[in-house]
Amino acid sequence: MFEKVLIANRGEIALRVIRACKELGIRTLAVYSDADVDSLHVQLADEAICIGAAPSSESYLKIDRIMSAAEVGDVDAIHPGYGFLAENAHFAEVVESCKIKFIGPPSHVIQKMGDKDLARARARRSGVPVTPGSDGVVETDKDAVKVAKKIGYPVMIKAVAGGGGRGMRAAHNETSLIAGFHSARLEADKAFGNPSVYIEKLILNPHHIEFQIVADRHGRVVHLGERDCSIQRRNQKVIEECPSPIVTPSLRKKMGNAAVKLAKSVGYENTGTIEFLVDEDRRFYFMEMNTRLQVEHTITEEVYGCDLVKEQIRIAAGEPLSPHVAHAVPRSHAIQCRINAEDPAGNFQPSPGRITFYYAPGGRGVRIDSHAYTGYVVPPYYDSLIAKLITIGATRNAAIDRMRRALDEYYVAGIKTTVPFHAAIMRSGAFREGKYDTGFVERMMSSEAFELKPPPVRLHE
Repeated sequence: MFEKVLIANRGEIALRVIRACKELGIRTLAVYSDADVDSLHVQLADEAICIGAAPSSESYLKIDRIMSAAEVGDVDAIHPGYGFLAENAHFAEVVESCKIKFIGPPSHVIQKMGDKDLARARARRSGVPVTPGSDGVVETDKDAVKVAKKIGYPVMIKAVAGGGGRGMRAAHNETSLIAGFHSARLEADKAFGNPSVYIEKLILNPHHIEFQIVADRHGRVVHLGERDCSIQRRNQKVIEECPSPIVTPSLRKKMGNAAVKLAKSVGYENTGTIEFLVDEDRRFYFMEMNTRLQVEHTITEEVYGCDLVKEQIRIAAGEPLSPHVAHAVPRSHAIQCRINAEDPAGNFQPSPGRITFYYAPGGRGVRIDSHAYTGYVVPPYYDSLIAKLITIGATRNAAIDRMRRALDEYYVAGIKTTVPFHAAIMRSGAFREGKYDTGFVERMMSSEAFELKPPPVRLHE
């Protein structure tokens, strides 16, 4: 087992990895930017090293500075978290070349599957259904127009190195295609350092279903069921649940087998996620693979009774899959709400600033993954996620009822948060009945019945 792990990330995921390491008896080294000097991951790690200025391009995306910190800290492994460099094959290769273990798949596997276009090609060769689209990277807007005319509008422009909804644009005609092509490339270059995009047919209002893969270096690959990530706003997930209300046992078996088959075909190792779109007729299409831990890994952990971060570390250390993971079965239902520092009443504008009072909900079946606290200053430089609120119930309705209660208890002063927005979704009859898809949020917000209510709890600051 490793002696010391560097966490090449920030916020709640850095804190999540630190906690897992502590339970395994592993020392931790945090890296941080100037803006994160007071962040919890810096305070709770055994050691911490500043790697640069506030912008991620000057800190969390600087491979040379992270590796310098790894050398100074004498670590034997690096956990990338999610986002930033987590799916950067070059970063993984550099880590490997320095004889440090990258806690994730090998660099050559990230290269194969982290590139969304190459992953689609691999899926085709493995016999996994793929949405129609370009044969490779689309270099110019003229080429984009040709592809769109061939497969038909609407289409989706997607960054090959994308994730988190960035570098994605929907286009319904040539004008929006050309504009979206250039804006997607610009956003992708800024977020991932790679402007390349491809085009695929846009399936209107599907369910976004992803399967959790866990694989060791001894050839054992299993899936831990599916997560439904269809509640999205501007292509970014806001609520996830496990299992999906639309997936039947037979569909789960077909999709799970396809996910495992694809992971085995590339010699996958560690945790990963195979993402699919499911249309109205329950036909599924491979979309992409995330060669890292997902933000929403929490609900799989609660439903299947495992710790995916600990399992990542054990696998990276050469251990076989833990028996309780290899033979895990679902035992409950879980829902996650991503709590962002945004103003839902103001078109979801970011709301950075000082949290003057912070009270998180608790009680049976409630989990909070957060780096926020009273007095913490939410910086304007990074993703606006400040917490993940997870509720667990014996049934889906029980998990929803618990989430409604937990959101009513959540109180954050000093900044705006998306708590009222999540509460509105939990009040929706359509959501409770499982009647939703990727267009649900837009339809709900345009409805006259949509209402943002302030939380009932009013605590003294």
